[in-house]
Amino acid sequence: MHRRSRLGTLAGLALVLVGCTSAIKVAPYEGADDGSCDFVADAWPARVAGQEPVVTAVESTSVAAWGEPAIIARCGGPIPGPTTDQCLDIDGVDWVATELDDGVQFTTYGRSPALEVLVPDDYEPQALLMPAFTDVAMMVDQGDRRCS
Repeated sequence: MHRRSRLGTLAGLALVLVGCTSAIKVAPYEGADDGSCDFVADAWPARVAGQEPVVTAVESTSVAAWGEPAIIARCGGPIPGPTTDQCLDIDGVDWVATELDDGVQFTTYGRSPALEVLVPDDYEPQALLMPAFTDVAMMVDQGDRRCS
């Protein structure tokens, strides 16, 4: 698997604001607030890995975060094409797992819009957190692409 820097791969996604606030600044995907991700507003998990939701510094229901360090989820990302990264079937949802320098990026495979979940190394093994996102991922129709 390829190891990538989260900040290099996800330009524009800042993790923590500097200053008095502990809100997580998460950049929504362009177009994610056009209605294609409205379904996630009430479907994001209440807790992930025992972590409570944390406030995000953007007014978008297409993003959410939990815990410290933050587990970050976004809706509306580009649909991954064929890849050499690991593809996992977790509870009937296919996820492409991309190793980063400081965690793992999971992106739904074959679903549009794509969901992305960034899991820091602090939560190893990261794949064990993904069942928390099954219900929201299942709300997106599975296309023809599947993990083989």
